[in-house]
Amino acid sequence: MAAIIGDNIISPMGFTTEENFQAVRLGKTALRHFDSADGIPFPFTASLFTKEQIDGLKEENLTRFESLAYHSIMSAITSHPEIISERTVLVLSSTKGNVGVLQDTENDKNIINLGEAARKISDKIGLSQSPIVVSNACISGVSAIILATRLIDADKTDNVIVCGVDEQSPFIISGFESLKALSESECRPFDIERLGLNLGEAAATLVLSKQNREDCWQIADGIIRNDGFHISSPSPKGEGAFQTLSKILEGTSIDDIAVVNAHGTATMYNDQMESKAISRAGLSEVPANALKGYFGHTMGAAGVLETILTMRSVSEGIVLGTRNFEELGVSGKVNLSSSEQQTNKSSFVKMISGFGGGNASILVSRNYKSERKQLKNQFKISHRVILTQDSLSVDGESVKVEHSGDKLLTALYKEHLGDYPKFYKMDSLSKLGFIASEILLRTENAKDIENTPSRGIAFFNSHASYGTDMAYVDTIRDKDNFFPSPSLFVYTLPNIVTGELAIRHHLLGETAFYILPNKDWNRITDIIECMFCDEQIDSVIGGWVEYINSTSFEANIFIANKTN
Repeated sequence: MAAIIGDNIISPMGFTTEENFQAVRLGKTALRHFDSADGIPFPFTASLFTKEQIDGLKEENLTRFESLAYHSIMSAITSHPEIISERTVLVLSSTKGNVGVLQDTENDKNIINLGEAARKISDKIGLSQSPIVVSNACISGVSAIILATRLIDADKTDNVIVCGVDEQSPFIISGFESLKALSESECRPFDIERLGLNLGEAAATLVLSKQNREDCWQIADGIIRNDGFHISSPSPKGEGAFQTLSKILEGTSIDDIAVVNAHGTATMYNDQMESKAISRAGLSEVPANALKGYFGHTMGAAGVLETILTMRSVSEGIVLGTRNFEELGVSGKVNLSSSEQQTNKSSFVKMISGFGGGNASILVSRNYKSERKQLKNQFKISHRVILTQDSLSVDGESVKVEHSGDKLLTALYKEHLGDYPKFYKMDSLSKLGFIASEILLRTENAKDIENTPSRGIAFFNSHASYGTDMAYVDTIRDKDNFFPSPSLFVYTLPNIVTGELAIRHHLLGETAFYILPNKDWNRITDIIECMFCDEQIDSVIGGWVEYINSTSFEANIFIANKTN
Protein backbone atom coordinates (compact mmCIF):
# COMPACT_ATOMS: atom_id res chain seq x y z
CA MET A 1 0.00 0.00 0.00
CA ALA A 2 1.56 3.28 -1.12
CA ALA A 3 1.83 5.96 1.55
CA ILE A 4 2.16 9.66 0.73
CA ILE A 5 5.15 11.12 2.57
CA GLY A 6 5.74 14.43 0.78
CA ASP A 7 4.13 16.95 -1.55
CA ASN A 8 4.53 20.34 -3.18
CA ILE A 9 2.59 22.69 -5.44
CA ILE A 10 4.13 25.46 -7.52
CA SER A 11 1.57 27.69 -9.24
CA PRO A 12 1.15 31.39 -9.95
CA MET A 13 -0.50 31.62 -6.47
CA GLY A 14 2.50 30.27 -4.58
CA PHE A 15 5.52 28.00 -4.54
CA THR A 16 4.46 25.71 -1.67
CA THR A 17 1.43 23.58 -0.92
CA GLU A 18 0.65 25.74 2.10
CA GLU A 19 0.74 29.00 0.13
CA ASN A 20 -1.60 27.59 -2.49
CA PHE A 21 -3.94 26.08 0.10
CA GLN A 22 -4.26 29.31 2.05
CA ALA A 23 -4.82 31.31 -1.14
CA VAL A 24 -7.70 29.01 -2.10
CA ARG A 25 -9.22 29.26 1.38
CA LEU A 26 -9.19 33.05 1.02
CA GLY A 27 -11.03 32.75 -2.28
CA LYS A 28 -8.13 34.02 -4.36
CA THR A 29 -7.57 33.01 -7.97
CA ALA A 30 -4.60 33.08 -10.33
CA LEU A 31 -6.90 33.52 -13.34
CA ARG A 32 -6.31 36.74 -15.28
CA HIS A 33 -7.81 38.19 -18.43
CA PHE A 34 -5.45 38.81 -21.35
CA ASP A 35 -6.51 40.88 -24.36
CA SER A 36 -3.81 39.07 -26.29
CA ALA A 37 -0.37 37.59 -25.70
CA ASP A 38 2.74 36.88 -27.71
CA GLY A 39 1.64 34.60 -30.51
CA ILE A 40 -2.01 34.55 -29.40
CA PRO A 41 -4.08 37.13 -31.32
CA PHE A 42 -7.31 36.80 -29.34
CA PRO A 43 -8.48 37.51 -25.75
CA PHE A 44 -8.47 34.72 -23.17
CA THR A 45 -8.43 34.10 -19.43
CA ALA A 46 -5.75 31.88 -17.92
CA SER A 47 -3.54 31.28 -14.89
CA LEU A 48 0.01 32.08 -16.01
CA PHE A 49 3.29 32.67 -14.21
CA THR A 50 4.62 36.22 -14.25
CA LYS A 51 7.99 36.98 -15.83
CA GLU A 52 9.44 37.50 -12.34
CA GLN A 53 8.17 34.08 -11.21
CA ILE A 54 9.55 32.43 -14.34
CA ASP A 55 12.95 34.05 -13.83
CA GLY A 56 12.97 32.96 -10.19
CA LEU A 57 12.30 29.35 -11.14
CA LYS A 58 14.80 29.11 -14.02
CA GLU A 59 17.43 26.41 -13.52
CA GLU A 60 20.66 26.35 -15.49
CA ASN A 61 20.70 23.87 -18.40
CA LEU A 62 16.98 23.14 -18.01
CA THR A 63 14.07 24.52 -20.01
CA ARG A 64 11.29 26.43 -18.27
CA PHE A 65 9.16 23.28 -18.22
CA GLU A 66 11.98 21.18 -16.78
CA SER A 67 12.91 23.86 -14.23
CA LEU A 68 9.33 24.00 -12.99
CA ALA A 69 9.27 20.25 -12.41
CA TYR A 70 12.71 20.23 -10.80
CA HIS A 71 11.88 22.89 -8.20
CA SER A 72 8.59 21.24 -7.26
CA ILE A 73 10.28 17.87 -6.82
CA MET A 74 13.13 19.28 -4.73
CA SER A 75 10.67 21.05 -2.44
CA ALA A 76 8.65 17.85 -2.02
CA ILE A 77 11.65 15.72 -1.05
CA THR A 78 13.48 18.26 1.15
CA SER A 79 12.63 16.46 4.39
CA HIS A 80 13.16 13.01 2.89
CA PRO A 81 16.79 12.71 1.73
CA GLU A 82 16.49 8.93 1.96
CA ILE A 83 14.28 9.05 -1.14
CA ILE A 84 17.34 9.49 -3.38
CA SER A 85 18.23 5.83 -3.78
CA GLU A 86 18.48 3.01 -6.31
CA ARG A 87 14.93 1.99 -5.40
CA THR A 88 13.31 5.29 -6.37
CA VAL A 89 11.85 6.19 -9.76
CA LEU A 90 10.53 9.46 -11.21
CA VAL A 91 7.12 9.31 -12.90
CA LEU A 92 6.46 12.52 -14.80
CA SER A 93 2.91 13.41 -15.80
CA SER A 94 2.55 15.80 -18.72
CA THR A 95 0.44 16.29 -21.82
CA LYS A 96 2.82 18.37 -23.94
CA GLY A 97 6.04 19.01 -22.00
CA ASN A 98 8.46 21.30 -23.87
CA VAL A 99 6.13 21.91 -26.81
CA GLY A 100 6.18 25.65 -26.07
CA VAL A 101 9.70 25.93 -27.51
CA LEU A 102 8.92 23.93 -30.64
CA GLN A 103 8.40 26.96 -32.85
CA ASP A 104 11.93 28.14 -32.00
CA THR A 105 13.60 24.74 -32.32
CA GLU A 106 11.66 23.15 -35.11
CA ASN A 107 14.49 20.86 -36.23
CA ASP A 108 15.49 19.63 -32.78
CA LYS A 109 13.37 16.60 -31.95
CA ASN A 110 15.23 15.90 -28.71
CA ILE A 111 14.30 19.16 -26.98
CA ILE A 112 10.62 18.24 -27.06
CA ASN A 113 11.25 14.57 -26.35
CA LEU A 114 9.36 14.09 -23.08
CA GLY A 115 11.39 11.02 -22.23
CA GLU A 116 14.61 13.01 -22.59
CA ALA A 117 13.18 15.86 -20.48
CA ALA A 118 12.31 13.37 -17.74
CA ARG A 119 15.80 11.89 -17.92
CA LYS A 120 17.39 15.33 -17.48
CA ILE A 121 15.22 16.05 -14.44
CA SER A 122 15.83 12.60 -12.97
CA ASP A 123 19.59 12.90 -13.43
CA LYS A 124 19.69 16.33 -11.81
CA ILE A 125 17.79 15.02 -8.80
CA GLY A 126 20.29 12.18 -8.52
CA LEU A 127 18.14 9.16 -9.41
CA SER A 128 19.68 6.19 -11.21
CA GLN A 129 16.51 4.47 -12.43
CA SER A 130 15.18 5.34 -15.86
CA PRO A 131 12.14 7.67 -15.54
CA ILE A 132 8.65 7.15 -16.94
CA VAL A 133 6.39 9.77 -18.48
CA VAL A 134 2.62 9.31 -18.44
CA SER A 135 1.12 11.21 -21.38
CA ASN A 136 -2.53 10.26 -21.12
CA ALA A 137 -4.18 13.63 -21.89
CA CYS A 138 -6.07 15.25 -18.98
CA ILE A 139 -6.04 12.09 -16.84
CA SER A 140 -2.23 11.92 -16.90
CA GLY A 141 -1.79 13.05 -13.28
CA VAL A 142 -4.18 10.51 -11.76
CA SER A 143 -2.86 7.84 -14.15
CA ALA A 144 0.65 8.56 -12.83
CA ILE A 145 -0.49 8.22 -9.22
CA ILE A 146 -2.11 4.87 -10.04
CA LEU A 147 1.05 3.66 -11.81
CA ALA A 148 3.18 4.74 -8.84
CA THR A 149 1.00 2.78 -6.44
CA ARG A 150 1.19 -0.31 -8.61
CA LEU A 151 4.96 -0.12 -9.00
CA ILE A 152 5.27 -0.11 -5.21
CA ASP A 153 2.68 -2.85 -4.63
CA ALA A 154 4.29 -5.04 -7.30
CA ASP A 155 7.69 -4.52 -5.61
CA LYS A 156 9.18 -2.94 -8.72
CA THR A 157 10.45 -0.08 -6.56
CA ASP A 158 10.28 1.27 -3.01
CA ASN A 159 9.56 4.94 -3.70
CA VAL A 160 8.02 6.91 -6.55
CA ILE A 161 8.20 10.65 -7.11
CA VAL A 162 5.13 11.68 -9.12
CA CYS A 163 5.40 15.13 -10.68
CA GLY A 164 2.60 16.54 -12.80
CA VAL A 165 3.67 19.54 -14.84
CA ASP A 166 2.61 21.55 -17.87
CA GLU A 167 3.25 25.07 -19.10
CA GLN A 168 1.04 27.13 -21.38
CA SER A 169 2.03 28.38 -24.83
CA PRO A 170 0.44 29.60 -28.08
CA PHE A 171 0.46 25.94 -29.18
CA ILE A 172 -1.89 24.80 -26.42
CA ILE A 173 -4.02 27.92 -25.97
CA SER A 174 -4.71 28.21 -29.69
CA GLY A 175 -5.59 24.51 -29.82
CA PHE A 176 -8.25 24.73 -27.14
CA GLU A 177 -9.57 27.90 -28.76
CA SER A 178 -9.86 26.02 -32.07
CA LEU A 179 -12.08 23.51 -30.27
CA LYS A 180 -14.27 26.37 -28.97
CA ALA A 181 -13.58 25.11 -25.45
CA LEU A 182 -12.23 28.32 -23.88
CA SER A 183 -14.18 30.86 -21.87
CA GLU A 184 -13.04 34.47 -22.19
CA SER A 185 -14.27 35.06 -18.62
CA GLU A 186 -13.48 33.08 -15.47
CA CYS A 187 -14.71 29.49 -15.64
CA ARG A 188 -17.75 28.36 -13.64
CA PRO A 189 -17.63 24.60 -12.99
CA PHE A 190 -21.04 22.87 -13.01
CA ASP A 191 -22.82 26.23 -13.14
CA ILE A 192 -25.80 26.92 -15.36
CA GLU A 193 -23.89 29.87 -16.86
CA ARG A 194 -20.68 27.98 -17.60
CA LEU A 195 -19.13 28.88 -20.96
CA GLY A 196 -15.94 26.81 -21.09
CA LEU A 197 -12.58 26.28 -19.48
CA ASN A 198 -9.58 28.42 -18.59
CA LEU A 199 -6.06 27.05 -18.97
CA GLY A 200 -3.36 27.17 -16.31
CA GLU A 201 0.23 26.17 -15.65
CA ALA A 202 1.70 24.53 -12.57
CA ALA A 203 3.87 21.78 -11.19
CA ALA A 204 2.68 19.48 -8.42
CA THR A 205 4.58 16.65 -6.78
CA LEU A 206 3.59 13.69 -4.60
CA VAL A 207 6.15 11.39 -3.00
CA LEU A 208 4.88 7.86 -2.48
CA SER A 209 6.64 5.18 -0.45
CA LYS A 210 6.15 1.59 0.64
CA GLN A 211 7.24 2.63 4.14
CA ASN A 212 4.57 1.98 6.75
CA ARG A 213 3.98 5.24 8.57
CA GLU A 214 1.36 6.20 11.12
CA ASP A 215 -1.04 9.03 10.47
CA CYS A 216 -0.40 9.23 6.73
CA TRP A 217 -2.49 9.37 3.58
CA GLN A 218 -2.57 6.33 1.34
CA ILE A 219 -3.80 5.54 -2.15
CA ALA A 220 -6.41 2.93 -1.26
CA ASP A 221 -7.43 2.16 -4.84
CA GLY A 222 -7.24 3.52 -8.38
CA ILE A 223 -8.88 2.55 -11.66
CA ILE A 224 -8.62 3.70 -15.30
CA ARG A 225 -11.31 2.98 -17.89
CA ASN A 226 -11.96 4.05 -21.48
CA ASP A 227 -15.55 4.85 -22.42
CA GLY A 228 -14.95 3.95 -26.11
CA PHE A 229 -17.27 6.77 -27.18
CA HIS A 230 -15.36 9.58 -28.95
CA ILE A 231 -11.79 10.91 -29.01
CA SER A 232 -12.76 14.41 -27.85
CA SER A 233 -16.27 14.11 -26.32
CA PRO A 234 -17.22 12.09 -23.23
CA SER A 235 -19.90 9.46 -23.02
CA PRO A 236 -23.20 11.30 -22.32
CA LYS A 237 -24.05 8.87 -19.53
CA GLY A 238 -20.57 9.12 -18.05
CA GLU A 239 -20.08 5.39 -18.53
CA GLY A 240 -16.29 5.32 -18.19
CA ALA A 241 -16.27 7.66 -15.20
CA PHE A 242 -19.07 5.66 -13.57
CA GLN A 243 -17.11 2.43 -14.00
CA THR A 244 -14.05 3.91 -12.28
CA LEU A 245 -16.11 5.28 -9.39
CA SER A 246 -18.02 2.02 -8.90
CA LYS A 247 -14.82 -0.01 -8.79
CA ILE A 248 -12.93 2.12 -6.25
CA LEU A 249 -15.98 2.28 -3.98
CA GLU A 250 -16.28 -1.51 -3.69
CA GLY A 251 -15.97 -2.43 -0.03
CA THR A 252 -16.07 1.22 1.06
CA SER A 253 -18.96 2.95 2.78
CA ILE A 254 -20.06 6.11 0.99
CA ASP A 255 -20.65 7.55 4.47
CA ASP A 256 -16.85 7.58 4.92
CA ILE A 257 -16.24 9.87 1.89
CA ALA A 258 -15.58 13.52 2.77
CA VAL A 259 -15.69 14.88 -0.77
CA VAL A 260 -15.67 13.99 -4.44
CA ASN A 261 -13.15 16.24 -6.15
CA ALA A 262 -14.39 16.37 -9.74
CA HIS A 263 -12.52 17.29 -12.90
CA GLY A 264 -14.97 20.18 -13.35
CA THR A 265 -13.58 21.84 -16.45
CA ALA A 266 -16.67 24.06 -16.83
CA THR A 267 -17.22 22.82 -20.38
CA MET A 268 -20.78 21.88 -21.29
CA TYR A 269 -20.21 18.17 -21.89
CA ASN A 270 -17.60 17.32 -19.25
CA ASP A 271 -19.56 18.68 -16.29
CA GLN A 272 -22.79 17.11 -17.50
CA MET A 273 -21.07 13.74 -17.94
CA GLU A 274 -19.45 13.90 -14.50
CA SER A 275 -22.75 14.77 -12.86
CA LYS A 276 -24.34 11.66 -14.38
CA ALA A 277 -21.44 9.46 -13.25
CA ILE A 278 -21.51 10.86 -9.70
CA SER A 279 -25.25 10.38 -9.45
CA ARG A 280 -25.16 6.84 -10.89
CA ALA A 281 -22.41 5.89 -8.42
CA GLY A 282 -24.63 6.86 -5.48
CA LEU A 283 -22.52 9.88 -4.55
CA SER A 284 -25.16 12.60 -5.01
CA GLU A 285 -25.35 13.43 -1.30
CA VAL A 286 -21.58 13.51 -0.78
CA PRO A 287 -20.09 17.03 -0.95
CA ALA A 288 -18.39 17.63 -4.28
CA ASN A 289 -16.13 20.40 -5.56
CA ALA A 290 -14.00 21.51 -8.51
CA LEU A 291 -10.87 23.65 -8.28
CA LYS A 292 -10.46 24.96 -11.84
CA GLY A 293 -11.79 28.39 -10.81
CA TYR A 294 -8.61 28.93 -8.77
CA PHE A 295 -5.90 27.49 -11.03
CA GLY A 296 -7.47 26.90 -14.41
CA HIS A 297 -7.00 23.57 -16.16
CA THR A 298 -3.36 22.70 -15.52
CA MET A 299 -3.53 19.62 -17.78
CA GLY A 300 -0.83 17.10 -16.78
CA ALA A 301 -0.53 18.75 -13.37
CA ALA A 302 -4.27 18.85 -12.64
CA GLY A 303 -4.74 15.37 -11.20
CA VAL A 304 -1.76 15.71 -8.86
CA LEU A 305 -2.39 19.32 -7.82
CA GLU A 306 -6.05 18.73 -7.05
CA THR A 307 -5.29 15.53 -5.13
CA ILE A 308 -2.79 17.39 -2.95
CA LEU A 309 -5.16 20.28 -2.20
CA THR A 310 -8.04 17.94 -1.42
CA MET A 311 -5.79 15.89 0.85
CA ARG A 312 -4.61 19.07 2.59
CA SER A 313 -8.13 20.41 3.07
CA VAL A 314 -9.63 17.18 4.42
CA SER A 315 -6.67 17.00 6.84
CA GLU A 316 -7.89 20.35 8.15
CA GLY A 317 -11.47 19.09 8.42
CA ILE A 318 -12.82 21.15 5.55
CA VAL A 319 -14.17 20.78 2.02
CA LEU A 320 -13.05 23.58 -0.27
CA GLY A 321 -15.70 25.59 -2.10
CA THR A 322 -16.15 25.69 -5.88
CA ARG A 323 -15.24 29.19 -7.01
CA ASN A 324 -17.74 30.98 -9.29
CA PHE A 325 -20.42 28.33 -8.72
CA GLU A 326 -23.93 29.75 -8.16
CA GLU A 327 -26.64 27.54 -9.67
CA LEU A 328 -26.42 23.91 -10.73
CA GLY A 329 -26.49 23.57 -14.51
CA VAL A 330 -26.28 19.80 -14.97
CA SER A 331 -28.96 17.10 -14.91
CA GLY A 332 -27.18 14.74 -12.52
CA LYS A 333 -27.61 15.52 -8.84
CA VAL A 334 -24.33 16.87 -7.41
CA ASN A 335 -23.84 18.38 -3.95
CA LEU A 336 -21.77 21.48 -4.77
CA SER A 337 -21.26 24.70 -2.87
CA SER A 338 -19.23 27.85 -3.42
CA SER A 339 -18.58 28.00 0.33
CA GLU A 340 -16.19 26.03 2.49
CA GLN A 341 -17.81 23.19 4.46
CA GLN A 342 -16.78 21.23 7.53
CA THR A 343 -16.03 17.50 7.53
CA ASN A 344 -14.85 14.94 10.07
CA LYS A 345 -14.22 12.19 7.52
CA SER A 346 -10.87 10.88 6.35
CA SER A 347 -11.32 9.60 2.80
CA PHE A 348 -11.98 11.31 -0.51
CA VAL A 349 -12.41 10.55 -4.19
CA LYS A 350 -10.52 12.25 -7.01
CA MET A 351 -12.05 11.72 -10.46
CA ILE A 352 -10.86 12.96 -13.85
CA SER A 353 -11.59 12.49 -17.56
CA GLY A 354 -9.90 13.44 -20.80
CA PHE A 355 -9.50 13.27 -24.56
CA GLY A 356 -9.07 9.81 -26.00
CA GLY A 357 -11.96 8.50 -23.89
CA GLY A 358 -9.89 8.17 -20.71
CA ASN A 359 -11.39 8.23 -17.23
CA ALA A 360 -9.64 7.67 -13.90
CA SER A 361 -10.56 7.76 -10.22
CA ILE A 362 -8.64 7.20 -7.00
CA LEU A 363 -9.75 6.64 -3.43
CA VAL A 364 -7.41 8.38 -0.99
CA SER A 365 -7.68 7.56 2.71
CA ARG A 366 -5.94 8.48 5.92
CA ASN A 367 -4.77 5.54 8.03
CA TYR A 368 -6.28 3.07 5.59
CA LYS A 369 -6.46 -0.31 7.32
CA SER A 370 -5.00 -2.78 4.87
CA GLU A 371 -1.84 -4.81 4.66
CA ARG A 372 0.39 -3.91 1.74
CA LYS A 373 -0.14 -6.43 -1.03
CA GLN A 374 2.84 -7.85 -2.86
CA LEU A 375 1.41 -8.20 -6.33
CA LYS A 376 3.20 -10.60 -8.66
CA ASN A 377 1.70 -10.67 -12.12
CA GLN A 378 2.97 -12.55 -15.12
CA PHE A 379 1.89 -12.61 -18.73
CA LYS A 380 2.52 -14.57 -21.87
CA ILE A 381 2.74 -13.05 -25.35
CA SER A 382 0.43 -14.82 -27.79
CA HIS A 383 0.96 -12.78 -30.98
CA ARG A 384 3.30 -10.05 -32.19
CA VAL A 385 3.29 -7.66 -35.16
CA ILE A 386 6.29 -5.58 -36.23
CA LEU A 387 5.57 -2.91 -38.82
CA THR A 388 8.20 -0.46 -40.07
CA GLN A 389 8.38 1.98 -42.98
CA ASP A 390 9.33 -0.84 -45.36
CA SER A 391 8.55 -4.17 -43.68
CA LEU A 392 5.93 -6.24 -41.91
CA SER A 393 6.28 -9.38 -39.83
CA VAL A 394 3.57 -11.33 -38.06
CA ASP A 395 4.51 -13.80 -35.33
CA GLY A 396 8.07 -13.84 -36.62
CA GLU A 397 7.14 -14.51 -40.24
CA SER A 398 8.03 -11.86 -42.81
CA VAL A 399 5.12 -10.65 -44.97
CA LYS A 400 5.86 -9.34 -48.45
CA VAL A 401 5.00 -5.66 -48.93
CA GLU A 402 5.01 -3.66 -52.16
CA HIS A 403 5.05 -0.14 -50.74
CA SER A 404 6.96 1.88 -48.18
CA GLY A 405 6.35 4.82 -45.86
CA ASP A 406 2.86 6.26 -45.58
CA LYS A 407 1.81 4.45 -48.77
CA LEU A 408 2.47 1.18 -46.96
CA LEU A 409 0.07 2.16 -44.15
CA THR A 410 -2.64 3.04 -46.66
CA ALA A 411 -2.10 -0.18 -48.64
CA LEU A 412 -2.34 -2.27 -45.46
CA TYR A 413 -5.51 -0.44 -44.46
CA LYS A 414 -7.10 -1.29 -47.81
CA GLU A 415 -5.99 -4.91 -47.57
CA HIS A 416 -6.93 -5.62 -43.97
CA LEU A 417 -9.81 -3.23 -43.31
CA GLY A 418 -11.02 -0.90 -46.04
CA ASP A 419 -14.38 -0.12 -44.46
CA TYR A 420 -13.42 2.37 -41.73
CA PRO A 421 -13.04 5.74 -43.50
CA LYS A 422 -12.16 7.51 -40.26
CA PHE A 423 -8.70 6.05 -40.84
CA TYR A 424 -8.00 8.82 -43.36
CA LYS A 425 -8.67 11.50 -40.73
CA MET A 426 -6.12 10.10 -38.29
CA ASP A 427 -2.63 11.47 -37.81
CA SER A 428 0.30 9.26 -38.81
CA LEU A 429 1.01 7.98 -35.27
CA SER A 430 -2.60 6.87 -34.90
CA LYS A 431 -2.62 5.28 -38.37
CA LEU A 432 0.50 3.31 -37.49
CA GLY A 433 -0.82 2.03 -34.15
CA PHE A 434 -4.28 1.43 -35.60
CA ILE A 435 -3.16 -0.65 -38.60
CA ALA A 436 -0.62 -2.67 -36.60
CA SER A 437 -3.31 -3.41 -34.01
CA GLU A 438 -5.85 -4.43 -36.67
CA ILE A 439 -3.39 -6.94 -38.11
CA LEU A 440 -2.59 -8.15 -34.59
CA LEU A 441 -6.24 -8.67 -33.65
CA ARG A 442 -7.02 -10.46 -36.91
CA THR A 443 -4.05 -12.74 -36.27
CA GLU A 444 -5.51 -13.57 -32.89
CA ASN A 445 -8.73 -14.53 -34.68
CA ALA A 446 -10.80 -14.24 -31.54
CA LYS A 447 -14.46 -15.05 -31.98
CA ASP A 448 -15.49 -11.76 -30.42
CA ILE A 449 -12.99 -8.93 -30.02
CA GLU A 450 -15.75 -6.39 -29.53
CA ASN A 451 -17.02 -5.11 -26.18
CA THR A 452 -14.03 -6.26 -24.19
CA PRO A 453 -13.81 -4.49 -20.81
CA SER A 454 -11.16 -7.00 -19.77
CA ARG A 455 -8.64 -5.85 -22.40
CA GLY A 456 -6.32 -2.88 -21.89
CA ILE A 457 -4.04 -0.92 -24.21
CA ALA A 458 -0.57 0.37 -23.32
CA PHE A 459 1.59 2.00 -25.96
CA PHE A 460 5.07 3.48 -25.59
CA ASN A 461 7.48 5.64 -27.55
CA SER A 462 10.13 8.35 -27.14
CA HIS A 463 8.90 11.25 -29.28
CA ALA A 464 5.18 11.36 -28.46
CA SER A 465 3.39 12.93 -31.45
CA TYR A 466 6.31 14.91 -32.87
CA GLY A 467 5.21 14.78 -36.51
CA THR A 468 1.69 15.98 -35.74
CA ASP A 469 3.08 18.67 -33.44
CA MET A 470 5.10 20.07 -36.33
CA ALA A 471 2.09 20.00 -38.64
CA TYR A 472 0.02 21.88 -36.05
CA VAL A 473 2.75 24.50 -35.55
CA ASP A 474 2.46 25.34 -39.24
CA THR A 475 -1.18 26.37 -38.68
CA ILE A 476 -0.25 29.01 -36.07
CA ARG A 477 3.18 30.17 -37.25
CA ASP A 478 1.97 33.27 -39.10
CA LYS A 479 0.01 35.80 -37.02
CA ASP A 480 -1.48 37.24 -40.20
CA ASN A 481 -2.55 33.82 -41.42
CA PHE A 482 -3.56 32.26 -38.12
CA PHE A 483 -5.74 29.18 -38.55
CA PRO A 484 -5.31 26.65 -35.72
CA SER A 485 -6.69 23.29 -36.83
CA PRO A 486 -8.94 21.54 -34.26
CA SER A 487 -8.57 18.15 -35.96
CA LEU A 488 -4.77 18.40 -35.94
CA PHE A 489 -4.66 19.68 -32.36
CA VAL A 490 -6.56 16.71 -30.90
CA TYR A 491 -4.09 14.33 -32.53
CA THR A 492 -1.12 16.11 -30.92
CA LEU A 493 -2.05 14.04 -27.86
CA PRO A 494 -0.27 10.70 -28.35
CA ASN A 495 -2.84 8.73 -26.35
CA ILE A 496 -5.48 9.42 -29.02
CA VAL A 497 -4.31 6.27 -30.81
CA THR A 498 -5.48 4.21 -27.82
CA GLY A 499 -8.82 6.01 -27.97
CA GLU A 500 -9.20 5.21 -31.66
CA LEU A 501 -8.73 1.51 -30.92
CA ALA A 502 -11.10 1.63 -27.95
CA ILE A 503 -13.79 3.19 -30.13
CA ARG A 504 -13.23 0.80 -33.03
CA HIS A 505 -13.43 -2.38 -30.93
CA HIS A 506 -15.30 -1.16 -27.84
CA LEU A 507 -12.30 -1.97 -25.67
CA LEU A 508 -13.54 -0.51 -22.40
CA GLY A 509 -10.63 -1.45 -20.17
CA GLU A 510 -7.62 0.63 -19.19
CA THR A 511 -5.84 2.65 -21.88
CA ALA A 512 -2.56 4.51 -21.46
CA PHE A 513 0.35 6.04 -23.36
CA TYR A 514 3.87 6.25 -21.91
CA ILE A 515 6.98 8.11 -23.04
CA LEU A 516 10.39 6.61 -22.25
CA PRO A 517 13.91 8.00 -22.88
CA ASN A 518 14.59 4.94 -25.06
CA LYS A 519 13.09 1.62 -26.09
CA ASP A 520 13.45 -0.12 -22.72
CA TRP A 521 11.72 -3.50 -22.90
CA ASN A 522 12.32 -4.20 -19.21
CA ARG A 523 10.46 -1.03 -18.28
CA ILE A 524 7.69 -1.82 -20.76
CA THR A 525 7.32 -5.29 -19.25
CA ASP A 526 7.16 -3.85 -15.72
CA ILE A 527 4.40 -1.40 -16.62
CA ILE A 528 2.29 -3.99 -18.44
CA GLU A 529 2.68 -6.39 -15.53
CA CYS A 530 1.43 -3.58 -13.30
CA MET A 531 -1.66 -3.16 -15.48
CA PHE A 532 -2.66 -6.65 -14.42
CA CYS A 533 -2.89 -5.33 -10.84
CA ASP A 534 -6.36 -4.34 -12.06
CA GLU A 535 -8.13 -7.65 -11.49
CA GLN A 536 -10.55 -7.05 -14.35
CA ILE A 537 -7.78 -6.77 -16.95
CA ASP A 538 -6.75 -10.16 -18.33
CA SER A 539 -5.13 -9.12 -21.63
CA VAL A 540 -3.30 -6.07 -22.98
CA ILE A 541 -2.46 -4.82 -26.44
CA GLY A 542 0.94 -3.33 -25.74
CA GLY A 543 4.28 -2.34 -27.15
CA TRP A 544 6.27 0.31 -29.01
CA VAL A 545 4.55 2.71 -31.46
CA GLU A 546 6.89 5.42 -32.77
CA TYR A 547 6.34 7.67 -35.78
CA ILE A 548 9.07 10.20 -36.60
CA ASN A 549 8.33 10.74 -40.30
CA SER A 550 7.32 8.78 -43.40
CA THR A 551 10.80 7.23 -43.70
CA SER A 552 11.21 6.39 -40.01
CA PHE A 553 8.53 4.62 -38.01
CA GLU A 554 8.02 1.38 -36.10
CA ALA A 555 5.22 -0.48 -34.38
CA ASN A 556 6.38 -3.48 -32.37
CA ILE A 557 3.25 -4.58 -30.56
CA PHE A 558 1.87 -7.75 -29.02
CA ILE A 559 -1.02 -9.29 -27.13
CA ALA A 560 -0.11 -10.02 -23.51
CA ASN A 561 -2.35 -12.50 -21.69
CA LYS A 562 -2.30 -12.74 -17.91
CA THR A 563 -1.15 -16.17 -16.75
CA ASN A 564 -1.78 -16.02 -12.99
